[in-house]
Amino acid sequence: MKILFALLWLIRLLPMPLIGALAWGLGNIAWALAADRRRVGLINLRRCFPEMTDAERHRLLRRNFRYMMRLMLEYGVVWWSSAKRLDRLVTIKNLHYVTDLRNQGRDVILFYPHFVGFEMCVFALNQHLPLVSVYSAQKNDTLDAQIYRGRQRYNNAYIVSRQEGLRPIIKAMRKDHAPFLYLPDQDYGARDSIFVKFFGIDTATITGLSRISQLARAAVVPAIARRVGNRCELEFYPPWDDFPSDDVVADTQRMNSFLEERIREQPDQYFWLHKRFKTRPQGEESFY
Repeated sequence: MKILFALLWLIRLLPMPLIGALAWGLGNIAWALAADRRRVGLINLRRCFPEMTDAERHRLLRRNFRYMMRLMLEYGVVWWSSAKRLDRLVTIKNLHYVTDLRNQGRDVILFYPHFVGFEMCVFALNQHLPLVSVYSAQKNDTLDAQIYRGRQRYNNAYIVSRQEGLRPIIKAMRKDHAPFLYLPDQDYGARDSIFVKFFGIDTATITGLSRISQLARAAVVPAIARRVGNRCELEFYPPWDDFPSDDVVADTQRMNSFLEERIREQPDQYFWLHKRFKTRPQGEESFY
């Protein structure tokens, strides 16, 4: 692990186009060797984009492997490069949707799905705003310590363990009205999930966005991270009106529908290698 960190430290010294070229080559190698991840990605794409040909889905997923490799190579950049460099690498659009609410004394939840630019963008954002995030411990102690240290590099991140529940999250949000960075778009199992549509598929989706918004009386502001060439762009969308409603199913469907629209705008930049449809309704055969 120390060798890996040393390599990432050295890679962050390279110009961004060279890091991109390295990711392009290593991404192609990963595409060829990571047969299980490739299989998962192609199953996901076949379910979500049945209108595509097999060749189109293969090309899309191959680009996705390159993007994912670039995300991993850029951990050295986000952990150890200067704050000025990170700020130059990310364009932040419509931040006023968040700052206006904070100036009014409102708490904010950032609906922040898993796109390939999410690490670079959040480190740039953390220079402008304190953030609350949920942390899951890693199995490797050295990796765990480095990820935790990286998230604290600006000394204004409130990190809550996933095992601690909602109360510490809400308490942390109320310190400086720090926005809560929330990523609810993966399969966390049947517990606390309901089945709502995602690309027309019954998908186990946690209802936390609606529940936390209600408990904290917080506004929800979507934020989407994009790669644009050798840089990234973080775009904020208007706060959701009438959210949460009195219908948690409708709220959760609203979240998935919004996410689906954004994925269709940049389908090669989403986290397709995750088993998003692992949890199935009772009696339904596994996709994988």
